[in-house]
Amino acid sequence: MVTRRLPDEPQGTASEPTESVAPPTGQGVSRLGRPSVPAQPPAPQPNPARVSRRPSVNRPSQHMPRTLAQVLNDANDSVVRGDLSDFTPQPTGFDPLDGLIGGGLRKTELVLLGGAQGIGKTIAALQMARNIAMRPEQFAFYISYEHTETHLMNRLLCLESVNPPEIDTRNGLKLKDLFDIIISQRARELLGRDGSKAGSLQTILRENPRTSMALARLNKYADRLIMVKASPAVTTLNAIREMTARLAEATGGNLTVFVDYLQKVAIYPERAENEEDKVTIVVEGLKDIALSHNVPVVSIVASDREGLKAKRLHLFHLRGSSALDYECDIAIIMNNKYQVLAKDHISFNPYAAQQFRNWVVFTIEKNRAGRAMMDMEFQLHAPFFAFDPRGQEVRQQLIDDKIIES
Repeated sequence: MVTRRLPDEPQGTASEPTESVAPPTGQGVSRLGRPSVPAQPPAPQPNPARVSRRPSVNRPSQHMPRTLAQVLNDANDSVVRGDLSDFTPQPTGFDPLDGLIGGGLRKTELVLLGGAQGIGKTIAALQMARNIAMRPEQFAFYISYEHTETHLMNRLLCLESVNPPEIDTRNGLKLKDLFDIIISQRARELLGRDGSKAGSLQTILRENPRTSMALARLNKYADRLIMVKASPAVTTLNAIREMTARLAEATGGNLTVFVDYLQKVAIYPERAENEEDKVTIVVEGLKDIALSHNVPVVSIVASDREGLKAKRLHLFHLRGSSALDYECDIAIIMNNKYQVLAKDHISFNPYAAQQFRNWVVFTIEKNRAGRAMMDMEFQLHAPFFAFDPRGQEVRQQLIDDKIIES
């Protein structure tokens, strides 16, 4: 496979493995004998009618000293141009959560989303990315080390079938339902039983009454949700930095980055002595990407072994180093509500508590710009890969003697 270097990469210097000219989902082999970095996603081509064309103004260098007067003048120029993006948060679409973090995700901030395996971290992050991309002029970049782009698309079709925040599960599609529709229709076409010619996937989805609305909803933001299947071996921190830089420029800075998940980000040419050292490098790098490219970065973080054993997961249970706590601006920890209810409380009813197995408590354990240690809960509809984003504050007593009154 022919390899090439990035146009702006200095020649003759140590760098990360060369990039393969291949589809984003493929993994090639470079001339160095190592798997090549996945091809970067093509820069989106914004629709002039839907994306604001702000005047091209060179931002001052992020690492050059400026006087306070210069900072004030630059901010003033942005406001005069009508560019209020530095002052406007991007709502995640999870209403109670947005209310507690100042309206949503802000540029230059690093947000960590932690929780045990299977709690719904990817569901929450992908739904947030979808919510952001649904807004005209806004783009979301979802980097997944866990799933292919096609799998994420199928999840989104299931999510759109229940249409959050409406959450109408009567016509909801599970993955098996979606696959059965595609396979059965394709088989009928190939056998000629319905008299039609073999059609495309989009034709099948568009013409089936159970999938047509989900496809229509997905197409509303399909050109603004950018995805890449990352490799835990070769998709490095530097590759994420480069892709973010290109996409931030192509979208006029209207970009939110999602990383799923932090511990799988590869580092090169840096070398880590152990996992704690690696996590420190990665989390500091993600924070630098947020600052340097003026975008919000949301990263999923896995828990360590002690956290998996704990009755309630906390920020200090996240796998890696104390740098996770120091570098992030907001840390949200997810726990199953049934597991964290205070079962020794006098009002605890084990039968009534069963209803909470499908609820997830989101706890803001760190918040630089507002209140921390706040709990809110959202109902998880796992078969449809969706949360009900309306949510509410937790009113029952949780372990750790935490009570939030209504």
